[in-house]
Amino acid sequence: MRGLQDSLTLSLSSLSNSTTPPPPISPRFYNWLFECHGFWHNVALIVPNLLFICYLSFQAKKSFSKLTNGRSYVIIAYYACLWLVSLLNMFWCCFQAWECTPGKELVWNLLSLFTTSGMLFLEVSLVAFLFQGNYVSGLEALTKTFVVSGLVIGLDLLLKAIYLFGFGIPLFIDSNDHTHPVKWNLWVVHRLVLTAVYGFILFMYHSKWRERLPARPAFYNYIAVMFSLNALALFACALTGSGASFGFWLYGGTIVCYHALYLPLLYVTFLADFFQEEDLHLENVYYSEMKDAGFFDADWE
Repeated sequence: MRGLQDSLTLSLSSLSNSTTPPPPISPRFYNWLFECHGFWHNVALIVPNLLFICYLSFQAKKSFSKLTNGRSYVIIAYYACLWLVSLLNMFWCCFQAWECTPGKELVWNLLSLFTTSGMLFLEVSLVAFLFQGNYVSGLEALTKTFVVSGLVIGLDLLLKAIYLFGFGIPLFIDSNDHTHPVKWNLWVVHRLVLTAVYGFILFMYHSKWRERLPARPAFYNYIAVMFSLNALALFACALTGSGASFGFWLYGGTIVCYHALYLPLLYVTFLADFFQEEDLHLENVYYSEMKDAGFFDADWE
């Protein structure tokens, strides 16, 4: 009789275990989606980048045809770099959980190092293109621009690698420590340099040296946006280094805006007209914008 009761108890317990519903979401997926920076942080990063890559993919056939017909070395090289950096940035956005995962510090630092260096390379090379006119197409100009940009990014990457792996400064890990004084002092210097560069270009647009820069309003708007973003990030780094929690929150917001919106902004500023406008119409647009900017006023004096 006792054996019958034991077998009945085991049968009931096994039946209850078999009818227990499976967990609705795996712990790994839950941690990736909700932990570390949170759900909305991941959404704000991933969705804009995913939409931008889908747009590039949808326009790829038309863009490739335009590139082969136009034969602009600068546009071809810049379009290829944009694709590469967009995929790298998308990978960075999708693996935010690595920042908070023990044992993933090395791979996260390497991913962040190459992603930020790639985006900074686009920034530096575009600034170099600004000083050469609207659309330079010579191979010599492309080589000169990319060599200068490569040297700048190489130096920046080397310094960051020394700070990361030589001195152990957590440049790209912000989730657990936001009061590291040396780290935030380095970011203050980094942002100060970028703010000074963009501020100097804005000054040139309002000085007698404006003829050295393209007269297109899109380029001016791009410089104004980047100056504002870097100035805000500089302010946030200074606040965070002094221990203010609001500065850490503000800095996180500037990082999200940069990684989510910079590549689409760059495409709209530098590449969109080349792919979407007819050559004759494009020349008329540039002529009208230059005329509105006052570049031909001297011809009437």
